[in-house]
Amino acid sequence: MFELLKKYAAECGVTDVELFAEKCLKFYDILIETNKTFNLTRITEPEEFASKHVYDSLAIFKYFPELINGQQRIADIGCGAGFPSLILAMAFPGLHLTPIDSIGKKAAFVERTAKELELDNVKVVRGRSCELNCKQEFSHRFDVVTARAVAPAPIIYGDALNFPKRKGRFILYKTPDQAAEDIPALELFCRKHPANWKTTEVFDLPGNAGKRLFLYTENVQ
Repeated sequence: MFELLKKYAAECGVTDVELFAEKCLKFYDILIETNKTFNLTRITEPEEFASKHVYDSLAIFKYFPELINGQQRIADIGCGAGFPSLILAMAFPGLHLTPIDSIGKKAAFVERTAKELELDNVKVVRGRSCELNCKQEFSHRFDVVTARAVAPAPIIYGDALNFPKRKGRFILYKTPDQAAEDIPALELFCRKHPANWKTTEVFDLPGNAGKRLFLYTENVQ
């Protein structure tokens, strides 16, 4: 598993693939141990963890390689067990990740895991994005707002409309079927809150883990 993981990580721009693989293994052990008492994921096999969690999370760097450079601030809405936020933080320590979740146990798990993985670039926030969206401290703070397996795009967009900086953007992890449902609803929602939404090409995750794409915008107004 880890040879393929290191190969895919290198393709996504990760430089220290050995350290990244070590942290992924530690993350996996923490996740499986915690999963015995608190249901965080149904994916418990190492190969599935790699393909459906790690590869899926890393794919953003293949389609948006500019995120690798600089010190981008990324909000991960509905972070759950830390995907993609902890994977992104492990891959590129220069990024600043803000995982957000309304469920206290999940937020606590991500915070504890970040400490165990020595990820100084992670600051967990417990709360609902629709409520945080009204707070000044979250207004125009992030370069990227992302979410994976959380809610339809119009809900994410509406709940976090104030999160991005002036030139910030939303980049959402989606399956082709999810995007096909989201796009018509976004067109209606964007009549009041204009934004130019696009999709990347559809791509296959390694290990026959399914098809994915990114639904994104660079023109939040």
